[in-house]
Amino acid sequence: MTIILGLESSCDETAAALVTGEREILSHKLAGQEEAHRPYGGVVPEIAARAHVEVMTPLVAAALDEAKIELDRVDAIAATAGPGLIGGVMVGLMTGKALALAADKPLIAVNHLEGHALSPRLTDPDLEFPYLLLLVSGGHCQILRVEGVGTYRRLATTIDDAAGEAFDKTAKALGLGFPGGPAVERAAKDGDPKAVPLPRPLTGSREPHFSFSGLKAAVLRAQQSGDYAAEDIAASLQAAVIDCLIDRLEMQLEAHPDIETLVIAGGVAANNALRERLAALGEQAGVRLVAPPPWLCTDN
Repeated sequence: MTIILGLESSCDETAAALVTGEREILSHKLAGQEEAHRPYGGVVPEIAARAHVEVMTPLVAAALDEAKIELDRVDAIAATAGPGLIGGVMVGLMTGKALALAADKPLIAVNHLEGHALSPRLTDPDLEFPYLLLLVSGGHCQILRVEGVGTYRRLATTIDDAAGEAFDKTAKALGLGFPGGPAVERAAKDGDPKAVPLPRPLTGSREPHFSFSGLKAAVLRAQQSGDYAAEDIAASLQAAVIDCLIDRLEMQLEAHPDIETLVIAGGVAANNALRERLAALGEQAGVRLVAPPPWLCTDN
């Protein structure tokens, strides 16, 4: 049985896991940094890097202990090599290199986005290639056609900001707390999604990509006007972002009639309102929706 030790440290979450070649998760340890970054309303790269240094080694030890596996039984060590915050990426990658050298094991450098693209297959054994992937997080917003491991075709990306960043900046502007995505979702439950007239950039066009910078600016103007409650702004922002995502996905599903499965991954994939709209889209388009459990949506 092939066993891989995986390390992740691309942003503000540190993770270590042991996974088999049969996609079985033997152990999974995750350490967040919410309290460290909360006073700033966003991730501070220097603070994140130092936090990774402090917890990476204990997490590796805990993952090995939980799986009851010694390091010499591991067949290879994998670590995120980017994209991400360079300081954090270096911590995980250097730790992986040191462990690989000490244990005389191969080192596998993993693309962070590829990890998101394939992670849904860890909990859904029936997920087969090809599938259409909506990868949506704080730093990325893409639609990809996933043909197989190492074989991807990017169909759309953001031309400015990511959807998750729109959530994060809205949360900071409204004083909703950190992390921003969950804070906006909580506030939106008490708001009216039609209260604030926000734009839906590029919807209805044949342009395949996303744009959220104008939407962020509109939210800031709404907040500064003093005419709207924070809950209404949050609900309206969430509705606008989801409308943009659904519109772009509809176009790609129409252009790829052979696709039978729609997959969502990335931190924003944990948003329940988005999951509900995607489920409706899947039913309408006649494709199966695969939405990983929330703990597998974040960096892991």
